[in-house]
Amino acid sequence: MEFKSGFITIVGKPNVGKSTLINRMTGEKISIVTDKCQTTRNAIKAIITGDNYQMIFIDTPGIIKPKNMLDEYMVKTALNSLVGVDVALLMVEGTHVYPNKEEIEIMEQLKRTRVPVFLVINKIDIAKREDVLKLIPGYEKHLQFSKVITVSALTGEGTDTLLKEIEMHLPAGPKYFPDDT
Repeated sequence: MEFKSGFITIVGKPNVGKSTLINRMTGEKISIVTDKCQTTRNAIKAIITGDNYQMIFIDTPGIIKPKNMLDEYMVKTALNSLVGVDVALLMVEGTHVYPNKEEIEIMEQLKRTRVPVFLVINKIDIAKREDVLKLIPGYEKHLQFSKVITVSALTGEGTDTLLKEIEMHLPAGPKYFPDDT
């Protein structure tokens, strides 16, 4: 079996659970998790190495309408994370029923990438199943996703499925970092 490796970026609005997901999948507190928006100010890399793969996740600041230079920097950081990746994840909350203006703008940026884009619907531990099912067509109206996966970054539900799907979409490649990184 060939070894697969690649870079995966996670983009979305603030407080949708990007950092919580990184922490859950790595089993480590890599990223700060708070209710305060824009806590993640730079792209943070987290590495998961398995027997046949190495995934380098990029946790990004939440994408918002910039109100000052710091906001502009953080949005630029998040959008720059789309360059040179192998898979992109758009994380949204399962408690919403339609994409908002910021998410539509993110999807416009994702259309320009030539990599698989997953719609990751988070917070299924508190969202109603019918709400989650209703929101999928609203997002797919703006972007054709390679996969739609539901997760709870808080409880871990669905994260194994997400990792398996990402692994299936990774190219053959080298181990970029030692196992203990």
